[in-house]
Amino acid sequence: MNKSKEVTIYDIAKELNIAASTVSRGLQDSPEIGKKTKKLIIETAEKMGYRANLTARSLRQQQTETIGVIVHELNSNFINSVLAGIEKVTTEAGYDILIAHSSESYLKEVANAKNLFHRRVDGVISSLSFETMDLDHFKPFAERNVPVVFFDRVEEAENSTAVVIDNVKCGYMATRHLIDQGCKRIVHVTASLKRSVYSQRFEGYRKALAEHKIKFADNFLIIDDLSERAGVEAAMKILTMRPLPDGVFVTNDFVAAFCMRTLKGHGIAIPDTIAIVGFNNDPICKLMEPAMSSIEYPGRDIGEIAARNLINHLKGLNDMNRTNTITVRSELVVRGSSQRSKGK
Repeated sequence: MNKSKEVTIYDIAKELNIAASTVSRGLQDSPEIGKKTKKLIIETAEKMGYRANLTARSLRQQQTETIGVIVHELNSNFINSVLAGIEKVTTEAGYDILIAHSSESYLKEVANAKNLFHRRVDGVISSLSFETMDLDHFKPFAERNVPVVFFDRVEEAENSTAVVIDNVKCGYMATRHLIDQGCKRIVHVTASLKRSVYSQRFEGYRKALAEHKIKFADNFLIIDDLSERAGVEAAMKILTMRPLPDGVFVTNDFVAAFCMRTLKGHGIAIPDTIAIVGFNNDPICKLMEPAMSSIEYPGRDIGEIAARNLINHLKGLNDMNRTNTITVRSELVVRGSSQRSKGK
């Protein structure tokens, strides 16, 4: 089937018996064109089915007014909150976003970065996959002065901005809270320590133990992915430990929820026998019984801050030609899963 011929500004000009340059300026809302003429041009363009050639315009202007976003997954309340924050700021600034997800694959992340580069995005906001080994796939952006902002899972890169929380402090807060509740045998359930976000939370956990002269036990560190299976298997490992742990700090609420449910299913009283703290403060925390304590991870704020810094740079309002880290405030939200009446 043959495609119908695209309507051009010359067709509109012929219809109205005016110059094509007048039509072009009218469609771009130029102040040089009178309101009545501009209204007539726009109405005629709509009636004739005219579509602006944004690709051609972007090539002329060397700008696509599009931001590329690379995330490691989409099935995450935290990531969805970040995307909502990004979308709010970019929409207000007149930018579109292109979202790509790596599904925790380094190779897919590389392909996503290459695709966004060839689509000539004006900037990139990214959170790295579990498997990411280096940042070479972001170098072409730096070479073309295309700004890149990393968030959550970050690695230091030259001339880039990272938006994070203080993960060491948060890991310390979660563990210190469990200690204050009387816990002395605290298991840490986490993801790959190759990612700084998880290694830093582990560092905070170790720091709290050391300050309170609690010896770290290797078998109290459980490393897996962030799946339902991981939560169930972590619980089953905990149930085999003797003596039984009395506290668990999990680096993700989804995993923590399945870990807690499995422990309860095997007769463990939460928090009296084992107290639990998660991470992210996802809505699932309030649906658990008892409600789950968690570290607040302000995803929407992080998305807004990342997008605003990127767009301010594109508008010449700030300089991203140096390494910069923005730390967003976070806090512990205490609920029933960890709060013991007298801190046994």
